[in-house]
Amino acid sequence: MATTTKDFYQVLGVKRDATEKEIRSAYRKLARQFHPDVNPNDKAAEARFKEINAAYEVLKDAGKRKKYDKYGDRWELADQIEEQQRRASAQQEYFRRGGGSPAGGPTGGFDFGDIDLGGAPGGGFEDILGGLFRGRGRAQPRRAKGEDLEHPVEVTLEEAFAGTARTITLQVPVTCDVCKGTGKVAGTPCVTCEGLGSIIKASRLEVKIPAGVESGSKVRVAGKGHPGAGGGPPGDMLLLVTVRPHERFERKGDDLYVDTPAPALDLVLGGEVEVPTIKGTRLHLKVPAGTQNGRQFRLAGQGMPRLGKPEERGALYARMKAVLPAELSARERELYEELRALRGARAGAA
Repeated sequence: MATTTKDFYQVLGVKRDATEKEIRSAYRKLARQFHPDVNPNDKAAEARFKEINAAYEVLKDAGKRKKYDKYGDRWELADQIEEQQRRASAQQEYFRRGGGSPAGGPTGGFDFGDIDLGGAPGGGFEDILGGLFRGRGRAQPRRAKGEDLEHPVEVTLEEAFAGTARTITLQVPVTCDVCKGTGKVAGTPCVTCEGLGSIIKASRLEVKIPAGVESGSKVRVAGKGHPGAGGGPPGDMLLLVTVRPHERFERKGDDLYVDTPAPALDLVLGGEVEVPTIKGTRLHLKVPAGTQNGRQFRLAGQGMPRLGKPEERGALYARMKAVLPAELSARERELYEELRALRGARAGAA
């Protein structure tokens, strides 16, 4: 979601009725002025550059700009707001066509507008009347759990191995304290939340990322999603995890693969090589004589922990990469020449 509350038009220095060409021109001018390459090590310029890009990303898109013009800082919640408004209108239309009675009619002044049908099963007139009599003369709003909220999180492979934590800042809807999520006070739309039942607040949340996550994993944080309708329980937050590629280790499921440099002589004659691990340690691996370049050795239990079962781990596969000597002494060259002659003679004899 947007990280700034500044007016996007002011950020770009254009009028609210500016054309696409004027917006694009203003953006290019400011981007050149505050680009990090032009202002190295200037944190203020870097922050300004991010604001400019955030504003341009919205105003250059006709659909996003329309939502921004209508809802301002809450433009990213436009779909949710309009859905709530649509439900409220549908509810009022239902009662207007016979689902309810005017004040002072057979219902004795009962306000059907407080009922949130919410698209739930039932919700017919019989259900409403049942709620009326069960509710001691006044039906209660239907409580419904709020929708889940999704938020992307990026971690390193090391963090995915050990587990980590993140503090994220969001602008999220929370239940209105005045109307308790009903959208109404004493039968009239709540002034605080404008009848929506929720208001937008900045929220800082510390979340834990468990060991073993991989790209595409969803970590559920209970009760941190959108508020429920009619004062119902909130939904959950789903953290959409992406694990950044590692410069050395390759991951396939719970297994890891790493290229392991090995002196050519150790591969030919047999020897011991060091294998790096994701933990930052090194393991000593004995390789048999005649090991071919590219051969893989499986080290059980040295891979990634399994999500939800950190005590279980995949394997680490060490791929041998032969390292040839860059320079030879005179004596070493003689020995290599002798070896080549010897193997050539053996091949000829065969």
